[in-house]
Amino acid sequence: MRFLFFLLSLLTLSACQSDLPSSQEANAAVLVKGDNFKDYWYQGKAEITSYHLEQARYGEIHNGHAVLVFVTEPFSKSKKVKLDNPSATPKDEVPVLKLNATRKFNTGVYPYSMMSSIFTPVDLSKHPNTLKVSTSSQEWCGHTFMQLREEKNNYSVEIDSYFESEGDTESKVDKVILEDEIWTRLRIAPKSLPTGAIEMLPGTMFARLRHIEYRPVTANATMTPHRDQSDLMTYRVVYQGMNRSLSIHFSKDFPYTIDSWEETMGSGFGANAKTLTTKGRRNKSIMDAYWNHHNNEDLYLRKELGLDK
Repeated sequence: MRFLFFLLSLLTLSACQSDLPSSQEANAAVLVKGDNFKDYWYQGKAEITSYHLEQARYGEIHNGHAVLVFVTEPFSKSKKVKLDNPSATPKDEVPVLKLNATRKFNTGVYPYSMMSSIFTPVDLSKHPNTLKVSTSSQEWCGHTFMQLREEKNNYSVEIDSYFESEGDTESKVDKVILEDEIWTRLRIAPKSLPTGAIEMLPGTMFARLRHIEYRPVTANATMTPHRDQSDLMTYRVVYQGMNRSLSIHFSKDFPYTIDSWEETMGSGFGANAKTLTTKGRRNKSIMDAYWNHHNNEDLYLRKELGLDK
């Protein structure tokens, strides 16, 4: 009986948790970012922030909520997955900052649920490219899945979709900066983000909503003080020939908290097509080892985040 309890405890702890830092991770964090980075991101918890969401879809704005979950993890550079036992393959381990970004909103009678997972190395000087991005979208018509994996000279792109025109495809694209990694780079090192004329791969959520051909697009990027709030900075990307821009507003001091964002894009089809702006506005934030809080008694945490009212 005692053995069974011990086994169940191990299974519970390993299900989803972010490992406490190995010596390699902790040393890398201190070496590259300093003690503040280690103390904040390697405390065995995730940063969870809820946002009020106004999502453009079908030529209208739909209210919903978004959640950004940031957490550090040991990652396999070769397999592109979280390592279960980092000490067994130390040469393959890359400490990453992972972002799980979710959006939920209703379009008329049916709901949308979207999620992106982004895995960006903490040491950008040693590993300058995000290693993996995966995005899924579910609604009553069906679901789609898109994944980018970093390779030696490019990104491999996999798309699985219920749409015939997209089908199940695999391709390769040039290794340029990803719109998806803006969110993680802002939290790691905002100054690592490029400015001026750049080539960028558009966000995977945007790509799935607009069903665009996925390829690098020329854009102009700027980093400026926020127009109204002196404690914030704004990173803005304006794409050429795409009717699309993205502005992310974040605190200018560590830990570079994301306050809000605006995402302008074409929305709707045919007569309903128009340019609209998706907006996310920060609601509440907590630091929590959420993987340990999966019982009914833990539902109060959703209320703390403003997700259940």
